[in-house]
Amino acid sequence: MAEKFVSERNLKFLLYEVFDVEGLTRYSYYQDHGREIFDMILDTALRMGKDLLHGTFQEMDRNPPQYVEGRVKVHPLVRTLMRECGEGGWIGANAPYELGGQQLPIMISAASRFIFFAANYSASVYPLLTSGAAHLIESFGTEEMKALYIPKMFSGQWQGTMALTEPQAGSSLSDITTKAVPTQEGYYKIRGQKIFISAGDHDGADNIIHLMLAKIEGAPHGVKGISLFVVPRLRPEPDGTLVPNDVQVAGIYHKLGYRGAPITQLSLGENDDCRGYLVGEPHKGLSYMFQMMNEARIDVGMGAAAIASAAYYAALEYARERPQGRRLRSKDPSLPQVPIIEHPDVKRMLLFQRAVVDGSLALLLQCAKYADLEKVQEGEEKERHGLLLDLLTPVAKTYPSEMGLLSVSQGLQCLGGYGYCDEFPLEQHYRDARIHPIHEGTTGIQGLDLLGRKVVIKGGKAFKLYLEEVRGAVARAEATRGLDAGAGLLEGALQRLEEVTAHLLELAPGDPELFLADATLYLELFGVVTVAWQWLLQALRASEALEADPSGGDRDFYEGKLRTYQYFFSYELPKIEGLCRRLLQSDGLTVNLEDRHFTD
Repeated sequence: MAEKFVSERNLKFLLYEVFDVEGLTRYSYYQDHGREIFDMILDTALRMGKDLLHGTFQEMDRNPPQYVEGRVKVHPLVRTLMRECGEGGWIGANAPYELGGQQLPIMISAASRFIFFAANYSASVYPLLTSGAAHLIESFGTEEMKALYIPKMFSGQWQGTMALTEPQAGSSLSDITTKAVPTQEGYYKIRGQKIFISAGDHDGADNIIHLMLAKIEGAPHGVKGISLFVVPRLRPEPDGTLVPNDVQVAGIYHKLGYRGAPITQLSLGENDDCRGYLVGEPHKGLSYMFQMMNEARIDVGMGAAAIASAAYYAALEYARERPQGRRLRSKDPSLPQVPIIEHPDVKRMLLFQRAVVDGSLALLLQCAKYADLEKVQEGEEKERHGLLLDLLTPVAKTYPSEMGLLSVSQGLQCLGGYGYCDEFPLEQHYRDARIHPIHEGTTGIQGLDLLGRKVVIKGGKAFKLYLEEVRGAVARAEATRGLDAGAGLLEGALQRLEEVTAHLLELAPGDPELFLADATLYLELFGVVTVAWQWLLQALRASEALEADPSGGDRDFYEGKLRTYQYFFSYELPKIEGLCRRLLQSDGLTVNLEDRHFTD
């Protein structure tokens, strides 16, 4: 198994040279930090990834969680990891000091999660889920809730989850039926079913704290009737003891990949004694939960990019070591074989992988920077970065998820038949990566979110701000020797995106189905253009560095960046033309198709 799964040099290139994470320390919330601390955190994350996580990557896949007598048993690493993440401050890294957090920039914690995900995705989700659930309590819970739950969650003793999905509802959360009945004692009695709950039960933590959506008895229909509750597996009593809270595990799902973390089905209130504690105001639960969902969507994209990173470095190592064939220009069979990295098609596959991995990671760190700025700014700048983050969230979830899967597939292809065998990690990476286009909202849901909500929000303000951001990079590239051609290509792509967007928005008032029928294709178009922007940003910095020091020690790294940028603009960006042609037709092919047309 390849030892390398991420590039430390690339992480620091993006954090320090492209996105200037040190600039965040100008704000009081982050003023205690600096480059020395950031480097120490990244170095620690890399060491944990290598020493703690990576060694059990295949072992956790081959020995998945077991459902035994109503409980879920997981790999012993989980308890160790949860405690180490608690003791090291990883779970509460972004939280304020007064809650026991580190006030760390989201960009730095995102980079650390990328390392953990690449080392062992299944293991890394346990502390991640806990962090997101604790942040919900931090944002909307009472002071009593914060004092009761957050310290135990930040310490890694208690697991946090997000419990939304139900058998009959799926992505249609307006149709959930889990019921919350108020009592005179200040809690609600919860009754219902939840499915596909990641880490919904396991013996790697002392308690499981579910952040759960339910409808209070008599609530309005649809999403306006959804409330948010804290529902612990073991509820804390006033004397500090923990008693069962009538949360039963009905079973676990057996999965294609991502096998080291259990996905559970929960039955609530079978004995009429499942107590839930209202978070925030009644009937505002979905708006609260969207905080965790949007954070999770970014992390899904990060997980996808990270798995693709690990697969890329495994493929790169193999391509450098595996001799096969001779150069196409050579006709002499007596010559020694060459490493397959010498073959143009293998180079193309490797370039594709690097383009997807580094382009996706750049987009995700761009989003993390917007989240950091929204957190510390006020007024128009706060709104600007919040809108940009909202707009790009479905893109940052989907592009790495869909293209990361193709990237891993190309890595597997580099290994040929060996890639299909489990003695190499590529087949597991491929299985693990397949979940990302599905969970936290399928690709279809993300397309509806982008086109149906985010592009039109506040009269299209978010979309206009996006165009400003990208055109800022285009203007810089137009003035940079060697990048003016790429600037012209990206400007042309932006104009096509504007043309398609305007065309689709004209359809919205008359026929919403026709307007949104190809929202997934629109999302694909938007993703390619957005990652092209990220590659232009990287090319700008690489060009500046080479101009400042043409023969420096990092020359190969920067030249590699420029070659990958050229690949993306030559191979990937032109693909938008087919998408644009289809999106501009709007002939309603799928809208008008009927069930009978699928008859054999």
